[in-house]
Amino acid sequence: MNVAYNILRVALLQISKFALGVGCFLACCVLYSQEVVSSDFDQQLKVAQNVKPRSYQDIDALFSAFKRDSLNMQRLNTKAKALNYPEAQSYALNALGVLSRNSSLYEPALQFHKEGEKLAKEANNTELYIINLNNIGVVYRRMDLVKPALDFHTKALDIARSVANPSEEIKYNIAVSQNSIGNIYLVLEQYELAMRQFKKSIDIEKELGNRLGLAINYQNIGFAYEAQGDFENALRNYKRSLDYNNQINSEIGRVICYNSIGHVYIKQEQYEDAKVIIEEALNKAKQVGDQFYIASSYINLGWTQRHLKQYKRSESNLLKGLHIAETYKLKSSTVQAKQQLSELYEVTNRPSEALVLYRDAIALEKTISNDRNLRYVNDVIIQYENEAKNEQIQALADENELVRSRLERNKKVFWYSMLALFVIGAVLVALYRNRQLEQEKQILTLEQDMLRSQMNPHFIFNSLNSIKLYIINNEKENAVYYLNKFSKLIRKILVASTEKEISLEDELDTMKLYMNIENIRFSNEIDFQVHIDDAINPASIKVPSMILQPFLENALWHGLSSKKEDDKKIELTVFQNSDDHVTIAIEDNGIGRDASAKIKERKLLKRKSVGISLTKARLANFSKDYTVPYKIHIKDLYNDANQASGTRVLVDIPTRSNVLKTA
Repeated sequence: MNVAYNILRVALLQISKFALGVGCFLACCVLYSQEVVSSDFDQQLKVAQNVKPRSYQDIDALFSAFKRDSLNMQRLNTKAKALNYPEAQSYALNALGVLSRNSSLYEPALQFHKEGEKLAKEANNTELYIINLNNIGVVYRRMDLVKPALDFHTKALDIARSVANPSEEIKYNIAVSQNSIGNIYLVLEQYELAMRQFKKSIDIEKELGNRLGLAINYQNIGFAYEAQGDFENALRNYKRSLDYNNQINSEIGRVICYNSIGHVYIKQEQYEDAKVIIEEALNKAKQVGDQFYIASSYINLGWTQRHLKQYKRSESNLLKGLHIAETYKLKSSTVQAKQQLSELYEVTNRPSEALVLYRDAIALEKTISNDRNLRYVNDVIIQYENEAKNEQIQALADENELVRSRLERNKKVFWYSMLALFVIGAVLVALYRNRQLEQEKQILTLEQDMLRSQMNPHFIFNSLNSIKLYIINNEKENAVYYLNKFSKLIRKILVASTEKEISLEDELDTMKLYMNIENIRFSNEIDFQVHIDDAINPASIKVPSMILQPFLENALWHGLSSKKEDDKKIELTVFQNSDDHVTIAIEDNGIGRDASAKIKERKLLKRKSVGISLTKARLANFSKDYTVPYKIHIKDLYNDANQASGTRVLVDIPTRSNVLKTA
């Protein structure tokens, strides 16, 4: 019947575009359609009156199509109360609470949910009781009252976990509780703990196939990443949430995602993109009628327009957002609006107004998250987690006692099994420990070999000899300058030898010192330059210590030492073509590998170079903690006449750790 009504309504709307004179007829049809919907509800009401189903699933099967209709839910509440049917009345009150909450009417929403909670408890209906508890917590979170929100969510989670064979609805509400507790962790800025809760919730939502729950949790994970400044991961999760919201055609979900994506765009200084998507969020928020998101959209739009120097429009939208936030007692939105207005007035030379708004925002923010409130929440979370762990320990102890009693009849077999397991375990531990010791020994050997390679007597002797020559020639300034450089280099090498890895910034500083010292022996003929891509922060990238020295040494002594021309260059370039690794290029304009090999063959005293092989072994060990292996490419360079013109070494250092991949 609903399908027939929908078809009739669409047809009449199409006819109305062409024939305005049939207005009366259209009005009559609409009235008829309302009667049809009403008659459908009446039929379901009769079924409920006759059968009186008790479970949430059965009640929802009857009335889920009418949950967003406040009039029919009021009728169900009145009828169920008259019939002394508390389950249906609790269901209706919960639906009315959700509708009030989505209209930012938080006080009425609390009254509906608390009355529904009381009825569910009296009827001993666990599902409805848990649902109302969680929804009370959600309302308190919307009101920025963290303490009662946490109380109700933890209570709902405790009851849900105590159910032996939970229904799908109870499983879903476990996910809701975990998601909400994750949001509390966000308030405490405990982002790793928050994401752990969201991921637990995601596991349940995937099991239930609940795309709405998945959309909510990915949105929250995106917020955690944004708060930590990881905008790429934040956008990735916001867009994933948006995809789920599009699948279920959730307008309010789109509003939330559009605002979040716009928020990140503002922080990335993509103001035009932010403006477009936030305006779309505002239009949809107005259609939905949720004042919380209407206020957020106005504030975000005003923020964007301030950066675009559209100051009048910015002020207008921020004032609209502030008015809605104050009208509906949205404290966090009020704080945000006043902060943005303060910054706007400061930019537009209105310092007194800016100061007043700034002080108001700070004062209000303190009432939302004062130290006592946060300490309480933290204590409750710790207490809750301790209780949960104690319950798990007790459950394990009970289970262990049961197993012990069952095995009492055959003690001999049991103890033999335990002895065998102990022996096997001891052997496995010994083997594992032995393997671990072998790996540590290998690493230690590599580091010792590396230190010997960097601190070889020839280098030290030649460097000191060069400095001595400056002293003999009475070049005191050069002697002091290079002696200072030499001491710094030796100190850095010794410090680096005690560390498994250092920052790329420190490595490059060490290499500059090394090249400075080696350049003495080349009469400072070598032009050594370091170039770093602007997008790379060398302080945040880890590399094995002294990993570049063998490549620079080869460039010096195999590539440039035999070159007769004065033009001797070495360029070290750092750039990144992939998120998984950073590339370091070392290029010289020497004689090339073939010519160098021939010179080496003619030498009477041949010294085997182990620097590159040690470097490869150390890089292989370093790469075990990362998602991709290291790579080394050596390329011979030729000029237009096909003559050797140097060598380029490309070293790919992995940067994405296995922990990030798992996350």
